[in-house]
Amino acid sequence: MSGMSPVSLHDLRRIAEALDALRGGSISGASMRSDLRLLRLEFADGTLAVVRIDADAEGRPRLEVDVVRRAATPASQLEVRFETA
Repeated sequence: MSGMSPVSLHDLRRIAEALDALRGGSISGASMRSDLRLLRLEFADGTLAVVRIDADAEGRPRLEVDVVRRAATPASQLEVRFETA
């Protein structure tokens, strides 16, 4: 493992949780930046996953995973009226 920077357990858990949320989803589109530092995955349900490699403060590579879900549409709205006396 010479030359590899250690990854914190917190970072590994965060990445695993983000990727687990995508399990069973159907990918409808994918694109990668020309410098291979960012992968964008679009899912059929509107979820978007972005996997990128950034540098930390010391210049070492750091893996980042972000999952963005489409906002849920409210099923119904409740109307409340206040009457004054």
